[in-house]
Amino acid sequence: MSSTFKKEKLISIIMPAYNCEKFIEEAITSVIEQTYKLWELIVIDDGSRDSTVKIIKKLSNKDLRIQFYKNEDNQGVSATRNRGISLANGDWIAFLDSDDIWEKTKLQKQMEYAKNTEAEFLFTGSSYINENGEFYQGKFEVPEQVSFEKLRLQNVISCSSVLIKRSFFDTIKMERDDMHEDYAVWLRVLQNGIIAYGLNEPLLIYRISRNSKSGNKLKTIKMTYKVFRFISVDPIRSIYYTVSHIIGSIKKYRKIIKS
Repeated sequence: MSSTFKKEKLISIIMPAYNCEKFIEEAITSVIEQTYKLWELIVIDDGSRDSTVKIIKKLSNKDLRIQFYKNEDNQGVSATRNRGISLANGDWIAFLDSDDIWEKTKLQKQMEYAKNTEAEFLFTGSSYINENGEFYQGKFEVPEQVSFEKLRLQNVISCSSVLIKRSFFDTIKMERDDMHEDYAVWLRVLQNGIIAYGLNEPLLIYRISRNSKSGNKLKTIKMTYKVFRFISVDPIRSIYYTVSHIIGSIKKYRKIIKS
């Protein structure tokens, strides 16, 4: 193990929150129960009008590793995640959406993998639940490595599965909520020759919600196209990569059959 890696132990987990009273306690509990204990959870409420803030305060009072912040007004997910990153003290950044859940060994297995490979960008496979917490049969399997060229054809990196060096965000930010802002970041990171490493285990439990960005298929197609235009891909190739995403998504969701 290099001396550099020894210093990089604290993981800063970024969780935006907006009207998520139904799910957020389960999401935060999955962080508290991690077998890897050296983390800070930065939860930022983005103008919730339900009981979200009350739930966050209750949990943060029980565990000092949970830091609670509020936006003065609704900023959107990109600005909220960027604020979380700016508040982070760790050398590693993880993201967890307020309706998703981690398996208990998620962070530990990723940190062990990073230690053994010196990886700087990691992600995992997923299992799926619906809004009622019921599991689907299918699992999302991920490749061992993903390059910029491969990621253009299909986004196999779920935001809530990512563990990434904080230093990448010195020059790259999440932008524009009218597209898949996280996917745009992954592409921009990999454009610099970085490889993302996948752990092909369902360490993320991803909640499929009708109200999510991905719940509206026509909307998600448009947002995928906007990602390619945002990173300066010409219109024709942007259409080609978007069609590739559509085909990949069809194959992916065919495997996810409700139990």
